[in-house]
Amino acid sequence: MSVLTKIRNTMERSSSPDYRSENDGMRSYLKSDFFRSMPFWLPPTLLMGLFVYGGILWNFVLSLTDFSGVVRPEYSVSNFDFEMYFRMLEDPSFWSAARNTIVLLVVFTLVCLVVGLCLAIIVDNLLKGQGVFRTVFLLPFALSFVVTGVFWQWMYNPEMGTINTLFDIVGMGFLGQDWLGDPALRLWSVMFALMWQFGGYAMIIYLASLRTIPQEHYEAAKVDGAGFFKMYWKVIIPQLSSASVSIAVVLMVFSLKAFSWLYVVFGSNPGPAADILGVMMYREAFAANQWAYGAALGTVLFVTTVVILAPYLRYQYKRGEL
Repeated sequence: MSVLTKIRNTMERSSSPDYRSENDGMRSYLKSDFFRSMPFWLPPTLLMGLFVYGGILWNFVLSLTDFSGVVRPEYSVSNFDFEMYFRMLEDPSFWSAARNTIVLLVVFTLVCLVVGLCLAIIVDNLLKGQGVFRTVFLLPFALSFVVTGVFWQWMYNPEMGTINTLFDIVGMGFLGQDWLGDPALRLWSVMFALMWQFGGYAMIIYLASLRTIPQEHYEAAKVDGAGFFKMYWKVIIPQLSSASVSIAVVLMVFSLKAFSWLYVVFGSNPGPAADILGVMMYREAFAANQWAYGAALGTVLFVTTVVILAPYLRYQYKRGEL
């Protein structure tokens, strides 16, 4: 085929309707917002996929091996099994840590919701000093788990701690306890400290939601003869359901991340009375060099988080907020 023939065929193809349509479609795609925005969203998406979701997948694959941190694991399908998960089911330490995790998750979340709601109602009805009380109640939430862990470790000290000292000052020294040393009190002491830290967060979200309720609802309840408590119980609190769900999800996720607080106070072995899955995962992987077992515990924690978040995301999607 001669050069002139090739040039003629190219010109005929470029002048055809199909070619022009295809070329116009390509130009339209290159000018679209999707293509122009790719330099902004594609790199972080790839990085997140690699280091977040890739890490989650690798953790699960690692849990199917017998990796102990010494010899490189064999990543072959024939060597994959669920031995670590069966071992987990037979481990009494796992069940005590799982029980403590569930108790911490449920009790801590519910009490924080009640405390936050009560504080929000009190602050909302104050005539003066609302800004001061908002700051005071929210300040603990701005502190890290490490800071609050050290702070409460000192507060709970049985000899020089503030709590037992105050009991002695008011003549109630018989109430003094070894708050962190007594296995019967250890987990409850941890929950009280965490509630002190996160009660202000619940308060500030509830307070913002209370401010969105029209004043006419309060006035209508008063006209109908509802007292203070009945007005809030029957009229105001039912309108805070969306805020309650959002707060509960955040608090439950934070309860699963209480590792830092416990590690600062107790180290990697808080004992069966206060052990949780996050601490157990760290202990098995980094202290006992049972990396595969630690990865299996990490997978259980991840699944627990998904179980918590999935209904919330579905709830948000149905409300059109996602």
